[in-house]
Amino acid sequence: MSCTIGAKAELLIAAASDLRFALDELILEFAKGDTNALPKAVYGSSGNFYAQNMNDAPVDLFLSADASYPRQLIAAGKAKEEDLFLYAVGRLVVWVPKSSPIKVEDLQMRALLDPTVKKIAIANPEHAPYGRAAVSAMKKLGVYEQAAPRLVFGENIVQATQFIDSGNAQIGIIAYSLAVAPKMKESGRFWEIPLHAFPRLEQGGVMLANAKNAAAARDFRKFMTSGRGQQILKTYGFILP
Repeated sequence: MSCTIGAKAELLIAAASDLRFALDELILEFAKGDTNALPKAVYGSSGNFYAQNMNDAPVDLFLSADASYPRQLIAAGKAKEEDLFLYAVGRLVVWVPKSSPIKVEDLQMRALLDPTVKKIAIANPEHAPYGRAAVSAMKKLGVYEQAAPRLVFGENIVQATQFIDSGNAQIGIIAYSLAVAPKMKESGRFWEIPLHAFPRLEQGGVMLANAKNAAAARDFRKFMTSGRGQQILKTYGFILP
């Protein structure tokens, strides 16, 4: 999936899937300003993008759902310390389609154990920060052992959401930013998992050392961390760093 604007010099952004709707809006707003950049966002799991960037993928800007990935790229010489920035803190919800009989708002985390649930969708914890956070939350809130046999993994948090939305899973743990996006808000209901139940989802970005459009990457970083950029992220449920 991608979002492109105009016919200018391309700015390639590798972005965590929880930004799927928020970043599209950020790009639209950024393009309204005085810029010579053509932002193009590609969405996926942060761990997969980290591996690709370690192998010098042609990316200008990496936006990760786990700030440790940009830091590891810096340690490996793939980016510079001064080009690291924190832009948000992520949140988690237990999500069901609106038509679901599961009373997720009342059952909260134990909604995962409802007898009607055959499959529970989460992002793959091997390379998706939201997947790791989901496992941590299930363990902390005492449902993991019972829920584990029913878990199905999406390649990233958007795919996990699609599993539930399509009926391939009855319930799942997804990013708050996806649950409150206009498109998703109309089709689902959710309960927010308390922040204390999982490690802080500190999200960070970095410009890559091999960036072809470094100036545009810095401009987009400036916009993303500006008052307007942070307001957009806040609209999608992100906590500001």
